[in-house]
Amino acid sequence: MIKKTSGKKSLKKADGSFDVVFGFDMETDVGSFTPYYEGVKHGTPEILKVLEKHGVFATFFWTGHAAENNPERVRDVRDAGHETGCHGLYHETLGDPIFPLPNNWPILPSEVEGRLRESTRIVKKVSGVRPTSFRCPRLWGSTKVLNELEKLGYLADASFPLYFYRKPFTPYHPSSKDWTKPGKMRIVEIPNFCDLSMESHDPFQRDRDQWPLFRTKSAEALMEKADSFIAYVQSRKSRPVLCFYMHPWEFHPMPQGTLDFGESSVKPLPFIVKNCGPKAVKQLDRMCGMLKQRGARFVTAKQLAAGCGN
Repeated sequence: MIKKTSGKKSLKKADGSFDVVFGFDMETDVGSFTPYYEGVKHGTPEILKVLEKHGVFATFFWTGHAAENNPERVRDVRDAGHETGCHGLYHETLGDPIFPLPNNWPILPSEVEGRLRESTRIVKKVSGVRPTSFRCPRLWGSTKVLNELEKLGYLADASFPLYFYRKPFTPYHPSSKDWTKPGKMRIVEIPNFCDLSMESHDPFQRDRDQWPLFRTKSAEALMEKADSFIAYVQSRKSRPVLCFYMHPWEFHPMPQGTLDFGESSVKPLPFIVKNCGPKAVKQLDRMCGMLKQRGARFVTAKQLAAGCGN
């Protein structure tokens, strides 16, 4: 449940005991480490089949470059009734980095407005729909980004990495001075859920996180974290919102080992590309079924924000 702040209305409790937002980040294969779109081309249809089977509608966050280079997939997603969101221009670091990432430099604060405006323009041009939901690449958001999104008319941002900040653990209207704290902005920030009850053994608390457990282990393993989060939030008299983040390249087999690019090469850690393809598709199917059995109400990011009564 979105907490009532500064006269904002709370999200009404509806069909299930908790809400689920499925977010798919539409980007190059393995994030920004390759220039390819095999996942967008071949993984997206697999995702759409599973979602149609379960009657689930999701939010697809497109980078401007991904949308521009895959217009047919943008239309496939739109025509299937899913929400079209935005994910930046090139999967660049728009906000505040949480942990070091070699050869990846945040853009300058002065560049944020222009890149957000341009990515929004491209996604709208390709899809025919003006995006009103956003997600920062890697979940690395910032106060600067939120303020610029507000100016552009966005209604929802699903960038908040709960595994790192720990709270707020339910959707909220952020402060214009600190995006990690509740305030009076119109936009709704949707935290990406994690296991808040476990003891972390990682300096950045990434072992609390949800990703990519559904395919590296199983849907059941991910649901253990989801159940823990639901219990944690309900014990504090709030309505849980499970916001997921996944990628189309996870649903298409990814190359193993080193990827060569002429004068350079990239070797993703094994867990990054483990079980991408048919196993991930199967686990997504199982996850949808288990969430429905638990009484989930599936909504898009835009629908969740609308329930806040802007």
